[in-house]
Formats: sequence, C-alpha cells, structure tokens
Amino acid sequence: MFAGLFKKRVLGTIFIVFSLICLDQATKLIAKIYLQPIHSVKIIGNFLRFTYVENPGMAFGIQLSNKLFFNVLSIVAVIVIFIYLLKLRDHNLLRFSFAIILGGAFGNLIDRFFYGQVVDFIDVEFFDIHFGGGNFLFWELPPYAMERWPVFNIADSAVSIGMILIILIAVFERKTHPAMDDAASEDI
Repeated sequence: MFAGLFKKRVLGTIFIVFSLICLDQATKLIAKIYLQPIHSVKIIGNFLRFTYVENPGMAFGIQLSNKLFFNVLSIVAVIVIFIYLLKLRDHNLLRFSFAIILGGAFGNLIDRFFYGQVVDFIDVEFFDIHFGGGNFLFWELPPYAMERWPVFNIADSAVSIGMILIILIAVFERKTHPAMDDAASEDI
C-alpha cells in the first residue's frame, strides 16, 4: 500500500516536472522561430508583448562574472530539490510548489547547457519605479529606474510562482498550527 502511494506521488511529481520542461522548451523554440526575426510582437498593446531576448545571465538579465560557478550551483540546487521532493510525503501543495520550481530550474538549465544562454520572450509593462539613490547604513545605493519588467519565460514564471506558494504555505501554516510553534520553542 505504501509503495503504491509512494510510486503515485513520484510519478505525479515527475509528470509535473516533465510537462513544465516540455512547455518551457516548446515556447522557447516557438519564440526562436517566430520572434527572433521580427524581435517583438504586441499582444495586448504595450502592456504585454512577446519580445525575443537571449539572456546570458541569471533571471531578469542579471549578469554574472563566473558562469561556471552559477551552472554548478544550479545543478546542485536541482539535485537538492529533487531529493527533497522524494522525501516530501503528506503535503500536496508543497510538493507541487517544489515540482514547478524544479521544472523551471531544469528548463533554464537545459538552455544554459546547450546554448550558453536562456531565451526569454514574455515582456510585461510594469508600473514605473524610480529611485534616486541614497545611503542605507554603510552602503551607497545607486539611482535606479524601471519602466518595464525584465523579459522572462515560462521557466522563470514557474520558479517565481513556486517560491510565492512556498512563502504563502510557510506564513499560513504557521498561523494555523500555533501549538506547533509553542512546542518547538519549548524544545529550545
């Protein structure tokens, strides 16, 4: 009975991860074929555009000086999430959250491994952010402005949604199980 349930959980998780990888890779291939020559297409005016971008850095275009270190770190993160998923038993939403993070991480890792960069194409207008710079404790913060959200892809969305779900689970489950908090604090 337990072996069947474990197998069902593992197969369900693998299905979610594999489906997300396939969706991510298919949409990136479509973006390469159709968007690369024309660069950008308006979907909902300027609010939503599909814009072809090749991103050699991290999420949201953050550039890295040591790509090998980042790739190794990404592989280690994928392995750790996979092992955690195998051990996670009774929490379906948490398992789903980690599964979509794993699928997204794998999707972008495939791009980095085969192409040396990630294809991004979802381009969303964001409310204007303008920060004039200043000092915070010991740091001098440079001025910053953003009028559009950085271009992203399905894998980035999956990782972000998975992380938001994990944060919400952590916040709301802590509130629904205050006795567990009291028990944990007594052990210390």
